[in-house]
Amino acid sequence: MANQLSRTAPPAKHATVQPIAATPELPSAVPLMALSTGFWAFKTLAAAHELDLFSRLAGGAGTTVAELAEALGLHPRPAEMLLTGCAALGLLQKTGGEKTDGRYRNTPLSEAYLVRGKPYYFGGFVEMADKRLYAGWGRLAEALRTNRPTTWDPAVQSSIFDGEDPTMLALFWEAMHSLSTMTARKLGEAVDFGHFRRLLDIGGGSGAYDIELCRQYGALRATVFDLPHVAAIAAAKIAEAGLTDRIETAGGSFFEQLPKNHDVHLLSMILHDWDEAKNRALLRRSFGALPSGGAVVISELLVNDEKTGPAPAALMSLNMLIETEGRNYTPAEYSAWLEEAGFRDIETVWFEAPAANGAVIGRKP
Repeated sequence: MANQLSRTAPPAKHATVQPIAATPELPSAVPLMALSTGFWAFKTLAAAHELDLFSRLAGGAGTTVAELAEALGLHPRPAEMLLTGCAALGLLQKTGGEKTDGRYRNTPLSEAYLVRGKPYYFGGFVEMADKRLYAGWGRLAEALRTNRPTTWDPAVQSSIFDGEDPTMLALFWEAMHSLSTMTARKLGEAVDFGHFRRLLDIGGGSGAYDIELCRQYGALRATVFDLPHVAAIAAAKIAEAGLTDRIETAGGSFFEQLPKNHDVHLLSMILHDWDEAKNRALLRRSFGALPSGGAVVISELLVNDEKTGPAPAALMSLNMLIETEGRNYTPAEYSAWLEEAGFRDIETVWFEAPAANGAVIGRKP
């Protein structure tokens, strides 16, 4: 038996032990989980907004799980899950009890931005993202393959702004107003408009920028220039703000002409909608309409010159893929186009706001 074993196994003195290769430490998969489930947080916010949760709790009114379930006709199980989810996201805070007897109230964030009727109400954008953008982003791979938008049909419309469903259009402009209002305040703090007399807001939408900037700068007057039906929306917002004596509206296409007699032009969240050729033509038109010493201010979510971020600008650029023919551009690209148009003393000013992170400014000699 010993001889048989010796024929199948080498002698012990010849045996060698192979070292076990060290397994390289893997990076954490937690960031991938966060990316993969990012829509969970958004849909929680969107559902709470659709159920009017934050407006129900306005002014410090709180709710228990049982009270919310009864008020909304929900089973206690989903009512509790919704309140817990909103608390976890920093949208609600719980006081007065560790379990179900505690009361949930709006956090300062929700009270300021998610209660209907508040001056900086952000719910319009939440609703647009839920009802319009969410479905379009579900077809992002299609947009990447076809280089065509997915939120509207180019075979039927000439652009996102032409022939849109009235309900979706109303959502769009309400969303833009809420975004623009908060962004205009930060723009006015970062860029000194006190040197100018008359502002032309090119593609000014609902007039949110003009309202905020005129409030910040008491001597400034402004004109909102947009398509006639959009200018009508702006006129109503301006009247509501009590600024009809300082802000006027004008209807027209900025692809055809620009009003004169303004010493500063604002292009805020406009150029990202269009391709390079249209943007260059628009900047040349701006240069021609401005007087010597005038300036143009391009306010956008700017992609960095290396085209590696920041994430909000890069993702907004993909949003332009599903919505428009444009993308988010870099300070270097805008600077080159401004210089080509004739502008000089070009600079980039950075700030932090919901819809923009900077402004590229050019001056006409």
